[in-house]
Amino acid sequence: MRICSFLPSATEILYELGLGDNLVGVTHECDFPHIATEKTVVVRSVFDASKLNSKEIDNKIVQLVKEGKDIYVIDDDKLKNANPDLIVAQGLCEVCSPHMKELDRAMSILNNKPQVIVLDPHDFDEIFDSIAQIARTVGREQKGEEVIATLKRRIEYISSRVKTINNKPRVLCIEWLDPLFTSGHWIPQMVELVGAVNGVSKKAEPSRKMEWKEIIEFDPDIIFLIPCGFDVKRTMTELWRIENVEKWKGLGAVKNREVYTTDAGWYFSRPGPRTVIGLEILAKIIHPDLFGTLKVPENSFTKIY
Repeated sequence: MRICSFLPSATEILYELGLGDNLVGVTHECDFPHIATEKTVVVRSVFDASKLNSKEIDNKIVQLVKEGKDIYVIDDDKLKNANPDLIVAQGLCEVCSPHMKELDRAMSILNNKPQVIVLDPHDFDEIFDSIAQIARTVGREQKGEEVIATLKRRIEYISSRVKTINNKPRVLCIEWLDPLFTSGHWIPQMVELVGAVNGVSKKAEPSRKMEWKEIIEFDPDIIFLIPCGFDVKRTMTELWRIENVEKWKGLGAVKNREVYTTDAGWYFSRPGPRTVIGLEILAKIIHPDLFGTLKVPENSFTKIY
């Protein structure tokens, strides 16, 4: 089976299922595992986000959406040459992968109409459903069950140990710095699973703009800066965007020096197997007495102050 992945999380899932050799097309953002970067790129962004700051990226996206244009485009010639039997795409967020209009256009140029899976996960259960759906489609159902069972065991290890915690810390996760966005979808669930109180956003709801008033009213004990797609280094370069706001300095988490950033692009932004690593990172930081020895990837997070 020849497979094209139109989103990084699907690429990760396909490799986890042992189908790396079947991948004939990926996106420019498919960078895990590293071997995926050697695949033919059939999907690219219409602008280079690496050269723009948070505000410029947001402005560009707002402009494209207003004009009814897609943020990602498909390379017609490369897609034709890939000649996929299966395309895995995403309906969750037009900022994350080619939206349905571009996908429909891609289907129209292919003579051999491939099967299409559209993933739309909003929490862990739906992430597991995505893995199971891909596994069934490609004939790797047993492998899919094994992957899901392993991930669930890791989640259970954490969630079972925090059940007896009475004084749960208030946690705020920020998905974008300018403008400020809440972390939605599966992130609130991650916070709850590690024995904390999630603030401002709600489980399975989309990310949205938030006001300083909401943040001040919640007054988090711990803050995580996890800008969508950013790594630790890039987030640190844009920290000034909130540090220069006087209201930021009055927050309990800031005054008590409980502000962190993580490699959001790898462990929080993509609804795939590595979100469980994100969960483990949160657990290790929020409850060091319980999970201080839990191993997480090197340089996956840093304490800002």
